[in-house]
Amino acid sequence: MKKLKFYLIGLIPGLAIVFFVLNKKGASCSGYLPNSRVIAETLSKDFKYSENFKTEMDTLKIDEKFLKDSIITNGKVDFDRSHAQKKPCPDYVLVYPKDNPRYEIMFEKCEETATLNSLKKLK
Repeated sequence: MKKLKFYLIGLIPGLAIVFFVLNKKGASCSGYLPNSRVIAETLSKDFKYSENFKTEMDTLKIDEKFLKDSIITNGKVDFDRSHAQKKPCPDYVLVYPKDNPRYEIMFEKCEETATLNSLKKLK
């Protein structure tokens, strides 16, 4: 019983210190989740736009900066409707925002490029 007390006396303050130190440095585990990995890989590729996608961007008055900085960066990949194992280029469905989505993007992520195929306004 004495060993357990000493263990807990060291463990609890140690966890608190580690939590506050890592929190101040902005460390998180969110970059390892599948959604974050797909978005990070997509943003690192060269973007190609289909004609349909360009037309929808013009119609909805969405510029490339808003597309990359907000819609793709803060979007959520719908893995149920995506084909992540498709070879050679998996295709994904991304919705933005995560809660009450207003936009839906379908894109393919190849080795060198990300081809954005369709953009839909949901609401």
